Amino acid sequence: MSIQKPFSAVPIGEVSEVNPKGPGKAELKPDAELDFLPMADLHEDGSVHVAVRRRYEEVAKGYTAFKEGDVLIAKITPCFENNKIGVAKVKTEWAFGSTEYHVLRPSGRVNASYLTHFLRQDSVRNEGEKRMTGSGGQRRVPKAFIEDLQIPLPPLEEQRRIAAILDQADALRRLCSRALDKLNTLGQAIFHEMFGDGLPSNTSVRLGDVTSKIGSGATPRGGDSAYKSEGIPLIRSMNVRDGAFSNKGLAFIDDEQASKLDNVIVEANDVLLNITGASVARVCIAPGDMNGARVNQHVAIIRCDDSLLPEFLEAFLLLPSIKAKLLNIAEAGATRQAITKAQIQDFQVPKFDPSEQKAFVERRKLISNQRARMHTQEIAYEALFASLQHRAFKGEL
Repeated sequence: MSIQKPFSAVPIGEVSEVNPKGPGKAELKPDAELDFLPMADLHEDGSVHVAVRRRYEEVAKGYTAFKEGDVLIAKITPCFENNKIGVAKVKTEWAFGSTEYHVLRPSGRVNASYLTHFLRQDSVRNEGEKRMTGSGGQRRVPKAFIEDLQIPLPPLEEQRRIAAILDQADALRRLCSRALDKLNTLGQAIFHEMFGDGLPSNTSVRLGDVTSKIGSGATPRGGDSAYKSEGIPLIRSMNVRDGAFSNKGLAFIDDEQASKLDNVIVEANDVLLNITGASVARVCIAPGDMNGARVNQHVAIIRCDDSLLPEFLEAFLLLPSIKAKLLNIAEAGATRQAITKAQIQDFQVPKFDPSEQKAFVERRKLISNQRARMHTQEIAYEALFASLQHRAFKGEL
């Protein structure tokens, strides 16, 4: 491998059109069936899975238009922080989706995959967080940030070579993630075998009656500029994956900021539930090294009492039928996807003797041990990919 000189950089706005116009007047018939992409179908690994179509007359106003090969960027928090950035894969000439997308249409000077890998870097996301405007859960990355962002621009052939290497490394990460999902499915099968569908009609109880704490936090004053390189961990929605905690993108705050979140101090084995945004209803258990961490407003702490094992609750909330109920609650939010504290407290969970719950946990341990090994492998792939990304855009790949 020979180390090349760094590539010259240009603003993204010079090599791609940002938020281009949609179809012209009378270009599409009102009853034309078009691919539709809600935010939930642009995944955090950059993949796009179109599952529905809508008539043009239903989406012509109030939705974002794009085409095959456009690069989609989720502009709203926490979706942007969760790296919802990917290339549109659609089958209709025009497609529509969430209003919370920025759309980039690459020119002949930049390869779409190369552009996407550049945008998905942690460094770009961190800088974008600092430039967000708005407040609370309505903060967004401005169009100007994307337009002005400098991207190294080698010749197209070199861009394609770099993108191909990163695509291969990214594929390894996705395979590992899918294997982890399969292990989650095995845990669900054990749950079904022992407890049926998870919610017997005559033996359920309010979650608020079998927990000692339910609560969520806030983003520190000053927003992303308040984050430090070290200090007390602040858990955000990107850290909560179904059945596994992720350290990727973990933020840190100082003692002063943490003191304002003393009502949401995490304890080992707390159940963490995402309660807003496109990753709503994701759930995992807080690992031991997160003892003393805090959570922001997108994550709820659920602390079980002696009658409910956290591993049992996590497995229950991971059941597809139960996750669907949580998503239905979130979809009914007044202004955006959200689950409130009161709704968590009122959520019905099965009531089984702790000894039965413990038997389930023991059976699931074999899977949990395999998951831990797989998660270690996933971390290694993440580190490899991050290294390749860093080298690629410095002209060292």
